[in-house]
Amino acid sequence: MVDQITSSEPPLNGNPTPADLPASKQREAALRQAIEQFYFGYRAFTVQPDRILAERGLGRVHHRILYFVGRNPRISVNALLGMLSVSKQALNAPLRQLVEMQLVMIDTAIHDKRVRELSLTPDGTALEAQLTGTQMQQLQAVFEQVGTSAEAGWHQVMHCLNEQG
Repeated sequence: MVDQITSSEPPLNGNPTPADLPASKQREAALRQAIEQFYFGYRAFTVQPDRILAERGLGRVHHRILYFVGRNPRISVNALLGMLSVSKQALNAPLRQLVEMQLVMIDTAIHDKRVRELSLTPDGTALEAQLTGTQMQQLQAVFEQVGTSAEAGWHQVMHCLNEQG
């Protein structure tokens, strides 16, 4: 675990404690700690789904496709491209793999025969529920541990990060 910035432990090897640093260095240390916590938190958040995906020869991009197609049935390929902020080339291979594995189906839109719409198959729905279910359980446990105000703060931070991206 990353040491807390406000640690009152004596300096190791003569290095100053965060409290001994100038304000700009304290801020840098706090930001670096936040970055590390974000990386390690994301790793912990994805470890269980990654194992499930690996058993099928799939990766995180496949999970993202399954998740957003599941949340947006009959989403057009172009809308999914925009939602994921990826190119057609980046989406093509993993989407084709999910279709070949009969986890995602592609249909022609009723309103426009040029539009291809995506939906999960029953097997795709089950896999997406398994993958996302592990993450929902994890978030539920963490949010119960930290309380509603911390959960609200987390949502605010994630929203602001999303707005900047």
